[in-house]
Amino acid sequence: MGRHQVEVSINGKVYQEEVESRMLLSDFIRDVCGLTGTHVGCEHGVCGACTVHVNGTAVRSCLMFAVQIDGDEIKTVEGLANNGELTDLQKNFVECHGLQCGFCTPGILMSTTDYLEKKPDPSTKEIKEMLSGHLCRCTGYDGIINAIEKTIVNKKTAISS
Repeated sequence: MGRHQVEVSINGKVYQEEVESRMLLSDFIRDVCGLTGTHVGCEHGVCGACTVHVNGTAVRSCLMFAVQIDGDEIKTVEGLANNGELTDLQKNFVECHGLQCGFCTPGILMSTTDYLEKKPDPSTKEIKEMLSGHLCRCTGYDGIINAIEKTIVNKKTAISS
């Protein structure tokens, strides 16, 4: 296996590392960079637990190789909070019981953050469609949907104030 030098910014911190050609981005984030908030579930891109942002777009990190992100900017769930202050979405997940075991939560937070940036006022049906790319065995999704909808309402209220 070949080894390659990569330089990437993750949550604002630059990492310069040598990686094997076939190392998955999810493994790079967790094992090399020590950012264990990105979870690995199915390793086939089905469960969504490994979702991160690459250059501002939500992607499944188990479907990318680390060598593909050379020069890119990545945000993981650890990078969502601002100076330790949770985002409204994160706070609403807690308040609306949108998480239980928490395994799927980082990926859902990352997908939802990207989705709401691109579509700030989705319908409940559209939220459910977006969530169809995530598997959650604990919540039944109601708390997750409530948290997302509360985030949308709060943002509308803040804009109109």
